[in-house]
Amino acid sequence: QLQLVESGGDLVQPGGSLRLSCVFSGDGLDYYAVAWFRQAPGKERVRVACISGSEDTVYYLDSVKDRFALSRDNAKDTAYLQMNSLNPEDTAVYYCAAEATYYCSGSLREWGRGTRVTVSS
Repeated sequence: QLQLVESGGDLVQPGGSLRLSCVFSGDGLDYYAVAWFRQAPGKERVRVACISGSEDTVYYLDSVKDRFALSRDNAKDTAYLQMNSLNPEDTAVYYCAAEATYYCSGSLREWGRGTRVTVSS
């Protein structure tokens, strides 16, 4: 069974940076897209970024596209979300999710448990 585990969340000051990691196990994801979502307190879960199976297509939410960078290393069974210039609006629990398609389509089939990011002075 495919499992995804996020890590890297922390308390960070505004303007700081974090790199989140998502490690896959139980099944390979070489041919499938990986998405990152976040859910802020009292808010709906929102897709932040998504990357296709071989990194030929990457999607970012408009509010993060100049600050976040999504990448993956299939040989290491890991996806990354580099987050720069963080602001309090980025405070949320961040989740990675595996899709059932090569390109990002929203066909989510597995979720990680989440990692908490808090941006505050």
